[in-house]
Amino acid sequence: MTTKQAWGGFWLLALIWGSSFLFIRIGVKQLPPFQLVFLRTSIAAIGLNSVVYLRGKRLPTDWRSIGDLLFLGGVNTVVPFALITWGETRIESGLASVLQGTAALFTLVIAHFTFADERISFRKLAGLLIGFLGVVVLASRSTGNEIARTDSTLHLLGQVAVIVASFCYALGGTYGRKVMQNRLQPMVVAAGAMTVAAIISGIIAYLSPALGGPSPVGFSQLEPSVLGATLALGLVNTFGAYLLFYPLLAALGAARTSMVTYIIPVVGLVLGTIFLGEQVDLGLIIGAIMIVGGIGIVNLNITSFFNRSKITSTKRDEIRSIR
Repeated sequence: MTTKQAWGGFWLLALIWGSSFLFIRIGVKQLPPFQLVFLRTSIAAIGLNSVVYLRGKRLPTDWRSIGDLLFLGGVNTVVPFALITWGETRIESGLASVLQGTAALFTLVIAHFTFADERISFRKLAGLLIGFLGVVVLASRSTGNEIARTDSTLHLLGQVAVIVASFCYALGGTYGRKVMQNRLQPMVVAAGAMTVAAIISGIIAYLSPALGGPSPVGFSQLEPSVLGATLALGLVNTFGAYLLFYPLLAALGAARTSMVTYIIPVVGLVLGTIFLGEQVDLGLIIGAIMIVGGIGIVNLNITSFFNRSKITSTKRDEIRSIR
């Protein structure tokens, strides 16, 4: 994957993942959280395993690799998917998309202590702070009316659930890069982890009634919008997204790939505005500018840019002198 392709995939991934929160909010109207996670991951697992087998690859069978996939399937998929899905039964989708932006900050800190090429510099720190302040601005506009309508304790727990999910994404994403560097190919990691996630979430979903939890809902009982949202989550927002995510992780690094979480709040809030009637105000505009600006500061190497410009200018002068 070239750098240009990687950044194109970056923006596409932001659009896909940003719409996930809208679909989750629709899905939890009828489906229990773990059943929604099970359906989502099952669809994605079938798709990813099909891609792996069509490419002549196979899932690993050695215990060390199985342990890696169990960790990624649990920590990077089941836990965050379940926490976000449950959180959206307590908070609105726009706010959930905003809170997930904290994953970038968690990832930068974790990657700093894990990889030699992911050290925190002053420029990265400044960009992260600006981006995080943009997340705060967006969060401030998303909470006022919701808290008035909802029990404040449950609303707070919903927010905490999404923040913990963000930490899991950061931990799992960084670990995933380390696994790929050492032994496993990105697509095999994606297929194996999603298979593990489908198995774990399915067991929990269908054992839930025995533990006093909600019973699974039959497909015939689902509204068309809920069924459509579930299919979209599985096919596009999970299968399609994971086809992009692991190659991006290898090409851009853990910290830079995690910056996609700064775009997700913008996409989530815009979609919430269009489909859920959320208000567009100055806070949305300011927050979006700060988030995109933070991404630019983290990823733009100004010194390198000017050095390339000087080299280009020198070569141009040499050509002119020859002529």
